[in-house]
Amino acid sequence: MKKLASNTVLCVQPLPQTIVSCRDKDGKNNALVVGFVANVSLDPVMVMVGITPTRYSHHIVKESGCFVINFPKKSYKKEYGYLGSASGRDEDKFAKADIKWEDATYVDAPILTDCPVSIECSVVDSTMPGTHELFIGKVEAIHVDEEYLDANGNILWDKMDLM
Repeated sequence: MKKLASNTVLCVQPLPQTIVSCRDKDGKNNALVVGFVANVSLDPVMVMVGITPTRYSHHIVKESGCFVINFPKKSYKKEYGYLGSASGRDEDKFAKADIKWEDATYVDAPILTDCPVSIECSVVDSTMPGTHELFIGKVEAIHVDEEYLDANGNILWDKMDLM
């Protein structure tokens, strides 16, 4: 027999875990752990990330109109934990944690190069249905480490050891 759960705060556990990276108008990079990520459209390809307005990166994504979703491997657990607990308001997280990055191709945001998959997105809409602002991003490009692509360019998700 099923019973009612008492914890309704996290009724769905999102997997895999993700890191959203962004860049402010002064060129400062930042990244945060995001638990609300989902596909929202196949044509055009769009995804959603949910960020609470109290997070430092919220205003950066709102002002810049772009972000990158990065999928970390389990070996990135230390950096993931740090990016999810420190604030870019207080320190340069990229410098402190020696986060390796490169410029995205289509949006003004950093790609975390130690993550095997990074998705460049341009914000096309946002909505605030509750605690998180949902930023809808049109996928501009998907960067994948070559070893995780098949001969047709399909992503081999099951070959990655994602968090």
